[in-house]
Amino acid sequence: MSRAVDRAELVEANAEFYAAFEAGDLDRMSAVWADGPYASGVTCVHPGWTRLRGRDEVLRSWALIMANTEYIQFVLTDVEADVYGEHAVVTCKENILTAEQGAGNGFLAGGSMIATNLFVRVDGGWRLLVHHGSPIMN
Repeated sequence: MSRAVDRAELVEANAEFYAAFEAGDLDRMSAVWADGPYASGVTCVHPGWTRLRGRDEVLRSWALIMANTEYIQFVLTDVEADVYGEHAVVTCKENILTAEQGAGNGFLAGGSMIATNLFVRVDGGWRLLVHHGSPIMN
């Protein structure tokens, strides 16, 4: 497989992670994350949270977040993707729009984060192993 194809598939897998979050779809989110022999190493650091480790713990956190997120949209910029054999890293800036829970007035808030996403190749596709999001101080 060519390096360009690897990178294109990696960027697509990264975009699917954000699309699953935007859709509030736990099944899609679950499909993004590594499982099987990698399940115990799955790690996530949400902004302001302590490190979560293990697939079950990470997916519980996403279920909680999605259940309490009325609306969220990501515009990814500064996307950099690097493939290292069976592992790959994507860094990006998450430009986020979100609506306050229960605010029927359509109020939106915005912000930016920096994310590092580590993927592993499983059965020919990229699966997320580590996500770390960090706020940008303006």
